[in-house]
Amino acid sequence: MHHFDRIDGALHAETVPLETLAGAVGTPAYVYSTATLTRHYGLFREAVDTHRGSLGDALIAFAVKANSNLSVLATLARLGCGADTVSEGEIRRALKAGVSGQRIVFSGVGKTDAELAFALEARVRQINVESAVELDRLIAVAAAKGAAPEIAIRVNPKIGAGGHARITTGGATDKFGVPAEEAPALYARAAASPHVTPVGLACHIGSQITTLEPLEGAFRALREMTLALRAGGLAVSRLDLGGGLGVPYHGQTDLPSIADYVGMAARVLDGLEVEAAFEPGRLLAANAGVLLSRVIQVNARSDGRTFLVLDAGMNDLMRPALYDAFHDVVAVRERPGEVGAYDLVGPICESTDVFARERRLPPLEAGDLVAFMGAGAYGAVLASEYNSRPLVPEVLVDGDRWAVVRSRPSYDEMWSREPKADWLG
Repeated sequence: MHHFDRIDGALHAETVPLETLAGAVGTPAYVYSTATLTRHYGLFREAVDTHRGSLGDALIAFAVKANSNLSVLATLARLGCGADTVSEGEIRRALKAGVSGQRIVFSGVGKTDAELAFALEARVRQINVESAVELDRLIAVAAAKGAAPEIAIRVNPKIGAGGHARITTGGATDKFGVPAEEAPALYARAAASPHVTPVGLACHIGSQITTLEPLEGAFRALREMTLALRAGGLAVSRLDLGGGLGVPYHGQTDLPSIADYVGMAARVLDGLEVEAAFEPGRLLAANAGVLLSRVIQVNARSDGRTFLVLDAGMNDLMRPALYDAFHDVVAVRERPGEVGAYDLVGPICESTDVFARERRLPPLEAGDLVAFMGAGAYGAVLASEYNSRPLVPEVLVDGDRWAVVRSRPSYDEMWSREPKADWLG
């Protein structure tokens, strides 16, 4: 579900014409819909509240890594959403956006001592510990501060899933989490320390998962481990179920719904009397954003290939180059004529700067606008200034109003971040 629709033949973000935004802000640019963010969070909240008996007062914590724009985070925070973070910077962003520390979860396989100390100062809700050595370091940091933070042990259930090998996080060879066979002993060791307070277990097995079976398998592994820990006299009051449910990038209609996903979790956890946490990222943000781009030129070659050269490049949208991701691409205003096959490419000096091969599209000419759909997650957050291209701006739309929520830097602003060494004059 999204709020990018055609009005009088032209694509709009809610009621704002994308042509208007392109003229005011330039291209490429990300555009986000407040209505879509609100709808997706509302559907998730409704599903969770329906199963309060099995899930407790469940926390929905948006995965900040999916879209860390402060206005996007503030939009979700006003709705009551928490934040799943993986760095000090993300914790700071969540706090800046209005998320209270008690609604922030701190995960990540490589937390530094300084980041752990900051998390304690910010009084985050929970630190998800991902290894025995990290537990030892956290205990030392907490002891120095006289703290005893609440923690969960992140379990690697050896169930890997996701839309690509590079976004699978729960397999046996993945770097994330504590192997399931080691987790109970680590939980017991944490419980014996006066400097940490183990309250639960966590898992996250991957991203863009399009069936419920692997997720259910992971959740059942947490259930079984919870019962075993309790049988050993240890308290377990929370289960952090992570995120990972896929979105319809290809226009699929057979993906599990939010209600199906939450309902499955509720069935698995029923009777445990735990408080659940969900950490959706892509699920809330992907369809809430588009990348707006303009055609630079159309290269029709004698070998029959036609390259549609866009002003957006892989530095602006990395997903296709990074893990062969698919994005539907539509003309902002369609021209009449026969559909043709285009290779969609950007201006970056890399052969990987290709968004799609032989994509069927209506006629397009230099100056036309196109929109990459489903670009609200893992789009702007992965952007860079490669080839010394200014960082892509971001725009938030709310009904008939809009605001630039990250500006495109000028070249002088880019240079100002790189002072010359003194001896170079």
